[in-house]
Amino acid sequence: MEEKRAKIKTTEQQELDKLQNQFDKFDQNVKDLTVDNLNTAPKQEVEQQTKLGQKDIERSKDIYLKPLKSFGPGQNEKFNEKFRDDYNFAKEYVQFIAENRMLIGEKIELWSKPFPGVNCDYWEVPVNKPVWGPRYLAEQIKKCHHHILSMSESNNVSLGSDGYGSYVGGMVAKSTIQRLDALPVSSRKSIFMGSSF
Repeated sequence: MEEKRAKIKTTEQQELDKLQNQFDKFDQNVKDLTVDNLNTAPKQEVEQQTKLGQKDIERSKDIYLKPLKSFGPGQNEKFNEKFRDDYNFAKEYVQFIAENRMLIGEKIELWSKPFPGVNCDYWEVPVNKPVWGPRYLAEQIKKCHHHILSMSESNNVSLGSDGYGSYVGGMVAKSTIQRLDALPVSSRKSIFMGSSF
């Protein structure tokens, strides 16, 4: 009777060891996905939501964004004066159109802290209309994207098998999708396009 129990324990232990080995291989494969690997994924083209003509932009009311909440820097956190010119450039107000591509039509809510030693600000940005906001806010919105991952057979990593089949492959970044976007708005008329443009 005890021999059967010992056999059962060793068989179960072997199965657990196999599963642990498969999990370790998969885990290592996911860890091998670096930011550089993810950034090589092709960017998925998405149609622009906002279709405003130049005349619509000129007629639109100017909306200037201000943070709804603001928290000062910590007691031990000081602004590095070497970056004063960069900060002054980043805080200049620019006109842009924000788009929420994941929740179409929903305002964008986010926190920003462009440099150490400055305030941490909470923003609510209306979408699909021209707004004025700091350059660093538009750049932060523009950086919001995510990667779609999938299994690829080109990475010949054996992930083991079960009663349904064997699994071979590795995780790769299939594509990159822009979640939020900030599109620049220019109200300048070009002398080459004539005054009607």
